[in-house]
Amino acid sequence: MHDGRVIERVPTANLDLTGDAVARLLAEKLLPMWTTDINFVLHQLEGLNEADPTGRFTGRFDFQRLAAFGHSFGGAQALQFCHEESRCRAAIDIDGIPFGTVIRDGLSKPGMILLSDHRREKADATAKQIFADFRSIYARLPTREFHHDLWRDHFTFSDQILLKSRLVISALRAARVFGRLESHRGLAFTSDYVHTFFDAYLKGAPPSQLASLANKYPEVQAESH
Repeated sequence: MHDGRVIERVPTANLDLTGDAVARLLAEKLLPMWTTDINFVLHQLEGLNEADPTGRFTGRFDFQRLAAFGHSFGGAQALQFCHEESRCRAAIDIDGIPFGTVIRDGLSKPGMILLSDHRREKADATAKQIFADFRSIYARLPTREFHHDLWRDHFTFSDQILLKSRLVISALRAARVFGRLESHRGLAFTSDYVHTFFDAYLKGAPPSQLASLANKYPEVQAESH
């Protein structure tokens, strides 16, 4: 509701606090709620673009170049939102397990998947299904990019690796929760790939620029078509 209230997430809706047995059921329940939130924000921005009372945002947005990206569950939302929203022209999933109808239907827009090192998990039955879902989406992308970073773990795509204390980071790395990649390089990797992909498929930049990033980040294994 757009009335100034802040609605906090209840613990039962927090995937991080949920066991594997019910996590997928909860994710499938939350996904339409969260993509609806994206649509709500989009609607609000459209209103500001047409007539912002302050004039600050009037005419500032280009909805002909609409795309979505997200990390973790946000990556799943990006794929599903772009599947549902006809105006969305491209999507990036940053290490997020896919959910929703996009797995079955595929994505008809350019998409990129950035994954961390999941080699230790591939023998697990649940992990096999997750990778099968990734492949189901990837195989039907009209323009597809799949990048697998062998030096990165889930949280090193975000600024959490910079915001947490050095002692916490050291402990997490010792436990192999965080990857071995230097923190700022990890953020540079994410930023470069996201910007370059959207420049190619929203602004008309040469897609070959994505391939050129392989020289800058040799720790990344890439598949593309």
